[in-house]
Amino acid sequence: MKIKYLITTLVLFLLILVTGCIAPAAPIVTRVIDGDTIVVDIGGESYKVRYIGIDTPELDDRRPEFRNLAQKATRLNRQLVEEKTVRLEKDISETDRYGRLLRYVYVGDILVNAELVRQGLAWAKAYPPDTKYQDTLEEAEAEARQDKIGIWALGQ
Repeated sequence: MKIKYLITTLVLFLLILVTGCIAPAAPIVTRVIDGDTIVVDIGGESYKVRYIGIDTPELDDRRPEFRNLAQKATRLNRQLVEEKTVRLEKDISETDRYGRLLRYVYVGDILVNAELVRQGLAWAKAYPPDTKYQDTLEEAEAEARQDKIGIWALGQ
């Protein structure tokens, strides 16, 4: 009985190896760089990921009010994704000119790109040809603008 089990297990293992039917490792966020850039681990490899369709204020902005918003965007991004398993969705482009993966990032059902915009911590910004969810991002921006929160509290 043990030999039969061993042989069955070995055959299944060999089939998995031969066919490549091992599920790919789910991305885990290992670092939040800023409001719109993260580092993920996929199967032991690290990749920088730039969120598609948004732009957050920069941490080194000379204007204190924008630096403050950049810090808030980074904190919210960290709360949403740090050390969590995420789903990455590609649009058209694989990477940007800096070699970062371009992706829509989900935690559960939350599209993180849109949540940052909805909270007034990012602008919806189209980067053609990657515009699959641009309408969603622009709707989120309209909500934040109407509510005058974050960036839109500054009159932007």
